[in-house]
Parts: sequence; structure tokens; C-alpha cells
Amino acid sequence: MTDIYAGPVFEMALTQFHRIADRLELPDGQRSRLLYPKKAMTISCPIHLDSGEVAVFQGYRVQHHLTLGPTKGGTRFAPNVDIGEVAALAVWMSWKCALAGLPYGGAKGGITVDPRQLSLRELEALSRRYMQEMIPFVGPHIDVMAPDMGTNEQVMAWFMDTYSMHQGRTVSEIVTGKPVSAGGITGRREATGLGTAHLIERAMQSINLDPGKCTAVIQGFGNVGSVTALELVRRGVKVIGVSDHTACYVDKRGLDIEALDRYATVNGHLSDFSSELLSDPKELLTMECDVLVPAAMERVIDAHTARRLKCRIIAEAANGPTTPDADDVLDAERPEILVIPDILCNSGGVIVSYFEWVQGLQQVFWNRDTVVAKLCELLDDAFSKVISKASSEKISYRFAAITIGVQRIMDAKQSRGLFP
Repeated sequence: MTDIYAGPVFEMALTQFHRIADRLELPDGQRSRLLYPKKAMTISCPIHLDSGEVAVFQGYRVQHHLTLGPTKGGTRFAPNVDIGEVAALAVWMSWKCALAGLPYGGAKGGITVDPRQLSLRELEALSRRYMQEMIPFVGPHIDVMAPDMGTNEQVMAWFMDTYSMHQGRTVSEIVTGKPVSAGGITGRREATGLGTAHLIERAMQSINLDPGKCTAVIQGFGNVGSVTALELVRRGVKVIGVSDHTACYVDKRGLDIEALDRYATVNGHLSDFSSELLSDPKELLTMECDVLVPAAMERVIDAHTARRLKCRIIAEAANGPTTPDADDVLDAERPEILVIPDILCNSGGVIVSYFEWVQGLQQVFWNRDTVVAKLCELLDDAFSKVISKASSEKISYRFAAITIGVQRIMDAKQSRGLFP
């Protein structure tokens, strides 16, 4: 079955899972039931381009399990999307939801496309076609979509409208991450970055670091990375390095994050913000700093990079930024580095998505202060559980976080039994 999902990202999730399964002494049959997705869909999405030609894009959606409730997960539009990557992200989302105590299984979807190459009309056509093809497989109690890399509030609004037109009524709860004007929730856009910054602050407290004396480096300056940077600055942390796919800037005195954020918001990238502050992006991850935030792509920290790190905290705002061989190095050779694992660190987005889903189902609306307070409460609970398990069993934070997630899913499957 692994051949279906062949690829380095799924292999990474597979390795992580089997390490946990070995520790829990799970038999092969139970492993397969816990690991492999319940459903995986591949679709073709033909659209008319502005040129008049027809282009066909490949789309995917993977639903990992439905044991705890509907599946939940983002939809990414990116050139490198494939079924293996989507399946791995769905597995990680399952563990993330279980760790946070949410009533979801994990899902993920995407289209192999560079959205920057599409006009607004083409992007809308592709978004609507994707949702139209997915209608038989999704629903507010089956699979709830959210934004991810290359998608945003507008794409979610098009998804919702397409599904609602098919149902003949407004179904706002079919997606989360919508504009507030279309049934979204205040605080959802910044939830992942805000949650990352909150957990970094908790991690600093646990190893007695003063935020006002700390520096941070952030790889990836999209929605998550930029909000994390702004929130860290608000807490007194000096952000000395940032990058996106177009540029890397370093200033040991501290970057003007608000100016960078304004520039990126207007231009969609960091390129040409400054010529004086330009730096080599290959050296960003190994810069000396207190907090390193990989907020871009998977597999950016390998074993070689792990040995060269000069930070005290790694806050994994991206999904899967650290490879298993890098984990081996960090566990054996770099015990001074505290890793906030991805399924905990970036769970703020799905937590507030859960609030939005409940809001849509019940038509009860919360203000931003309430949303942030509830978010921090759930993050603190999950963080405390991970610290407690890691300390009592002498295991890494990642091992502890995944074990908690897998154990909860396993317990739910065992109590429900196997039908028929």
C-alpha cells in the first residue's frame, strides 16, 4: 500500500509512526488500520484559461480516519503537490487534532498548480471546479476544508458558495478560514502564528529564557511566519532574520517586522524590500539565535543541518520541517535544543477552525478576545500534557506528542470495534 503514497514526505510520516508503534508494541494489522488513510481521491479539474484554451489540473483529497468525527484539513495549491505529500499531511493532521482533543480525524487536499501563474478569474474557476468535484466526498459532518499554502479566505468563500449552490442553501460550516463577512471567525487568519508565538513563550518559561533578551530567526514569511514574527516582537523578542521564496534579510540589531509585513502584504513577497540587508538563505537556519522558526516547507532540517544549529528552541510552525534523521541527531547530540513539534506548535489554526465550525453549526458567535482565550487554554493543556509525558517517560517532545495523538485514536478505534 505504501506504493500508492510513495514519496519522501509520506516516508517521513511512516518512519515517525513506526517508531511510536514499536514503542507501543502494536501488531502489524493494528498498525495498518491506524496509519493508512480511509479514503484517497484523485480528480481532474479542467478549466477555461483566459487565453481560451482548456487546461487540466490534478487535484487530491485524503481523509485519514473518521473515528472521532468528521475529517478536517487544509487545501493547498502548489506546484509540488502529490498524493503522497497530501496523505502525510492528513496523517499529521489526525495526530494534531487528537493531541488537541478535537473531535476530528485528519484530512488534506490540494491541486498541483502554481496559483501565482493564474489570473483571479482562473483561480476562481479552478477553486470552484475542485469543490464541485469534491461534493460527493465532503460535508459539514464528513470532511471540512480549510486554507493552506496557496489558498486563502477568498478561496474558502468560493468553496463555500459552490457547495451551498449545490445544496440550495447556505452551508457556511462546510469550510473554515472564510472571511468574517461570510461566516468566518475573528482571529482565524492569525491563529497559527499567534499559537506558535504563545507556545514559544511557554517554552522560554520552561528553560528560563527572558523574551526581552532573546533573538529569533524565521524561515518563511507567509501568513504563519509573518504573524509569528509580529507576535514575537510584541513579546519583546528581537527578530534578526527572515526569508521567503524570493529573499532573505538579516539584521543583528533587529529587523523592522512591521515594515516587512506591510511590504509583503502589498507585494506578495519580500523581494526588493532592501538591498543592504540581503543575506544568503542557505545560512539562515544555522544562524546564531535563541528561537528558530521553520515556517515554510517540509524537510528543511536534515541531519547535517541539525548538527550546525545554533539555537535553543525550534518552533515548528511548518508541517514536517525536521526529518527523522535530524530528530536522531537532536535527541542524541543536541539535548540543549528544545523542539516544539509541528503537531503541537502549529495546531492553533485547526483549533480556531474548530471554533469556527462550531460557530457555524450553532450560529453562536464569539469575539476575538474569547477566541484567543479559548485558543491559549487548549494550547496550554496540550503543551502541559506533552511536557509531562516527555518528562515521565524520558522521551523527546515529538515522541511524546505523537504518542498522545496515536494513543487517543487507537483507544477510540478499539472501543468502537471493527464493522461489520
